[in-house]
Order: sequence, then structure tokens, then C-alpha cells
Amino acid sequence: MSTPTFPSPSTPVSIEGPLKVLLLENIHSSAEEMFAAEGFSVEKLKGALKPEELEARIQSVHVLGIRSKTNVWEPALAKAPNLLAVGAFCIGTNQVDLTSANKHGVPVFNAPFSNTRSVAELVIAEIVMLSRQLGDRNREVHTGQWRKVAVGSHEVRGKTLGIVGYGHIGSQLGVLAESMGMRVLFYDVMTKLPLGNSRPTATLKELLESSDFVTLHVPATQSTEKMIGAAELARMHKGAYLINASRGTVVDIPALAEALKSGHIGGAAVDVYPEEPETNSDGFISALQGLPNVILTPHIGGSTEEAQASIGKEVATSLIKFVRSGATTGAVNFPQVETPLIPRTHRILNVHRNTPGVLRDINRIVSDLNANIHAQVLSTDSNIGYLVMDLDQDVAKPVAQAIAGLQTDIKTRIVS
Repeated sequence: MSTPTFPSPSTPVSIEGPLKVLLLENIHSSAEEMFAAEGFSVEKLKGALKPEELEARIQSVHVLGIRSKTNVWEPALAKAPNLLAVGAFCIGTNQVDLTSANKHGVPVFNAPFSNTRSVAELVIAEIVMLSRQLGDRNREVHTGQWRKVAVGSHEVRGKTLGIVGYGHIGSQLGVLAESMGMRVLFYDVMTKLPLGNSRPTATLKELLESSDFVTLHVPATQSTEKMIGAAELARMHKGAYLINASRGTVVDIPALAEALKSGHIGGAAVDVYPEEPETNSDGFISALQGLPNVILTPHIGGSTEEAQASIGKEVATSLIKFVRSGATTGAVNFPQVETPLIPRTHRILNVHRNTPGVLRDINRIVSDLNANIHAQVLSTDSNIGYLVMDLDQDVAKPVAQAIAGLQTDIKTRIVS
């Protein structure tokens, strides 16, 4: 990943003809339909693009839609002067260089809510499957074996579920688990309001030692990398179960395999892996394959038709609002601004380096051109300032051109 740098000042972003949207990785048709209804030109590809392919395709694109397999790094962003926004049609955004996108004036939107129910339901199913060893019994019958046994099979009612990461998925999972008669504990680095009778633990150690089932719902960060290793697995009581439907880097896979082989961990369900195939036709190898009472799924936590349709609508809605009005509410790497359009005005959107005197220089341009400001909102972060300004229609274009010529300018465009 290259070190992100600020682009040089340029002319305002120009959109001649329909706005161009590139959707990769078989994004649900609900997004395509919403973009088409806005009059956008949509190109849709089933697979991901390799870095060099993306760099070649992105140059004339205004909106890019991806899922988890396409990496959007600095080299591609540097070759996309017309790129307005990136939509990650999933929860995670670690496949996008967020700092570089920020410095290029490109907000990144994701879907933090839409697959919540699908993932929670999968985890509930896996809790029951692990507790009853259903994966093993299913495989045995398919191969002609008949092992009707009760040893090692248990009801989940009355058992304790420990949820690591009490966000959208973790909190809804707790509600579902309680409805099945489970006791719910959770651990989160931030203070969270418990739902139902869920109870927070002060430490991860306390949760691991107190839970019959431990399920992980945390992002991929430096602090969560291999947060469940040999020491953490040893803290879980003998016969406890581990479920990971969050990120593949969170669990030390060889350590989990050893804990399963020794019988200390009674079973595991894993949906995400440190390295995953890029396509469905690629092979897959894991140290967990072939172990008893282990459920392995190919990153399908959010892979339901309902979730994918909802994700398509959620991200497309954010992208359309940004294109039409400059609203950045929900962007993961950008100052948050959302203000209603004013009739009979033109809106100028300006991203600039966050240095002293920029607003003074912009207002001087407005004054020199005898423009009338109807509304003006500025929000900043450590790198950039994002200005939304509504002006009289007849002066918007020369004002935008003059602003784009400032040395502090990153990206400027007009919203009619």
C-alpha cells in the first residue's frame, strides 16, 4: 500500500453525460435498479478486479461499488480524478485505503446494518449444531454410518453465550439467544447499553472463563489480530465452543486446531479465514478441515437474498444522496455533513487541505465575484475540510473554477 499524498489542484470535476457507476463482485440488482432510476449509467461485473485492472477501469468512473475482494489502494485512487465516492456493499472497509481516499476527497460508504439479522441467525443455528454435533451426525449418515448417540449432545437452554463485540450483530444475537433460554454475557471495549437481560463483563478473560459458547463479532484491527490464541483458548472451560463470524485475522487458526485435537475445545464454527480464495473456483485449505464437530462455511454470514438486497439499497441510498446533495452522513472516512438543498441555487462541494485560511480565501473569491451565499457549512478532520456552499445559479461556475485553482484544493464540483 503506497503512502497517500494530496493530489494537485485541478479543474472542477465535470460530469458530461450520465454519471458512470461501476459495480463489481455481483452486487445485488437492488443497487443497480436504484442507480438506473436516477439516470446513471451502470456497468456491472460479476467478479473482483485485480489492482492493475482496477487502475485501468477506474479512470472515468464517478461511483465505484465493491464488496470484500476488490482492494482500492492509493495507485488506483491516484488515477481516478473523476471518482466521487466508493461504496463498500458489506460491513468491513479494510479493503479500501481509507486515509488515501480521504486525501483524494473520496468518501467511502458501507452497510453497517443490513446483514445483521442474517449473521445473527447463522450463529444461532451453529450454536444448536455444535451442541448436538449435527455436522458429524449428518456426515456419518451420508456415508452410510448409523450412530444414534446422546453422549456429548446437549440442549442450549440454560447455557451461557459469551459475545465478544456487542455491536449491531452482537446485540441482536443476544436477544435471539435469550429467547431460547440462554444466559448472555458480552464484552466490548466501549460501554454499551445491554438489551434484555444481557450482562457486560469487565474483561475478556472473565467472559472466556464464564461461557459455554464464545462468539466473535469484532472488526479487523491491530488490537483484534489473533485476539483468540492459545492462551485465550486455554481460559475457556473444557468442552466449550468457539464461533467466529467476524474477521479471519481474529483467531489463531493453528492454536484453535490444537485445542480441538486435544479435546479442550468441544467444537468450533468458522465462517472467516486469514486467507480466503478470490473466486468460487479456487481451492481452499485449512488446518481445521476434517476435525470432529467443526463447522466450516465459506464466508456466508451475510449471504442471504434478504441481506444482499438490503445492502444494495442501503449503500446505493447513501451514494445517491452524496451525488445529489453532497450528504456524507454515514461515510467512514469523511467529515459528516448533511444539509437540505435550497431551491433555485447551485451547491458547490469543495474538499480541501485542512490548513489555516482556506475559508477566508474561498469567501474572498465569492465576494470578488459578487456572489450571494445562501448557506455555508464546513466540517473538518485532521487532513481535510469539507465545505458545502449554496450560491446563486449564475455565479456558481466561475466561483467553482476559482476555488478549484487554490493550492489547497483537492476536489470541487457543482450540484445543480
